[in-house]
Amino acid sequence: MIPDMKANYHTHTFRCKHADGEDKEYVEAAIKAGIKTLGFSDHCPWIYDDDFVSKIRMLPDEVDDYCRSLEMLREEYKKDIRILIGFEAEYLPALVEKQDAFLKDYPIDYMILGQHFLEHELFPYTGTETQDESVLKKYVDTVIEGLDSGRYLYLAHPDLINYQGSLEIYAKHMLRLCHYLKEHNIPIEINMLGKYQGRHYPRTEFLALAGQVGNSAIIGVDAHTPRHLQNHHVYELCVELAQKYHLKLVDEMI
Repeated sequence: MIPDMKANYHTHTFRCKHADGEDKEYVEAAIKAGIKTLGFSDHCPWIYDDDFVSKIRMLPDEVDDYCRSLEMLREEYKKDIRILIGFEAEYLPALVEKQDAFLKDYPIDYMILGQHFLEHELFPYTGTETQDESVLKKYVDTVIEGLDSGRYLYLAHPDLINYQGSLEIYAKHMLRLCHYLKEHNIPIEINMLGKYQGRHYPRTEFLALAGQVGNSAIIGVDAHTPRHLQNHHVYELCVELAQKYHLKLVDEMI
């Protein structure tokens, strides 16, 4: 029998505008699921150079409420669960310094890297199907540069990049990423939301490459509603994927 998940570091909130449920509902769902550490990592705001307003992430003026709410829940539920305050963010070199400056006075425990875009969210989503090798290469280059910055705990859904061209070309670039992750002791995430919704990830070709390299893995719920935290069946399917491709599972990181 597969035991309960110990820690989840990939949890969103209603503030990103494509998730639902109150913060407290996520905490209570995690407790019912047997989770001992719940990390919130909602989509981090960017400080744009123009008047662009994102429709898919938290806004800068919502960060105060986010942190205050989670600090209150941390105190309220301290006997039942450990709550961490984090963010999921892309690595966008042109904007990252402003983001760092904005966040520096907030009580942030960690960040995870989720490279949904390569330059700006008005540019194509990296999960859009492509046969362009240059997009794949830029994805891997950008992710490695971001991880080199030391800002991120791990890489969320590394197989989000939806390159559907030559498998030989896919392997060439994704093996480069796998070797980097292994050398720096960073686990790959097996993403439960992708599995639950039948997305193109977790991608078996990528998991096979990671197993070949000897990567470790962590399972991330990527919760966008409280009930995602209680989907033990999908969690079991993700554990089975790790076992099938000989990926050593990491239960907790911080």
